[in-house]
Amino acid sequence: QVQLVEFGGGLVQAGGSLRLSCAASGLTFSSYSMGWFRQAPGKEREFVAVLSWSGASTYYADSVKGRFTISRDNAKNTVYLQMNSLKPEDTAVYYCAANSGLSFTIATMTPERMYDYWGQGTQVTVSS
Repeated sequence: QVQLVEFGGGLVQAGGSLRLSCAASGLTFSSYSMGWFRQAPGKEREFVAVLSWSGASTYYADSVKGRFTISRDNAKNTVYLQMNSLKPEDTAVYYCAANSGLSFTIATMTPERMYDYWGQGTQVTVSS
C-alpha cells in the first residue's frame, strides 16, 4: 500500500522559512517524480513544484520561483520543499504527490491528474 506522509508544516511569520518533508512508502521511490501542491482556503488546489524521478529536472510555479526549492533523498524515500521568504499568501494546506511516468516532460506535470498518489497534507500558516 502506497503512503505519502507530509511533515513540517506550522505557523511562521512573513519573511520566515519552513521545510516540508514527505515520506513515501510502498513504492519504488526512485522511479517516481514528486510534486508539491497547495490549497488555500476557498481556493482550488494548485501546483507548486515538481522534481523528476532522476532528480535532474525541476519546475516551479511562478508564484514560488526563487523562494521555494524542491529536493529529494532517495535513500530516505523523502522529498522536501524548502520555503524561504514566506508570504501570507503562501498560507495553505500543502500536499505531496507521486507520478509514476518516467517519460513525461517536467513542465507538463502541473495538473493534478498527472499524479497517482497523494498525501493527506500539512498546514502552513504565514502571519503578516
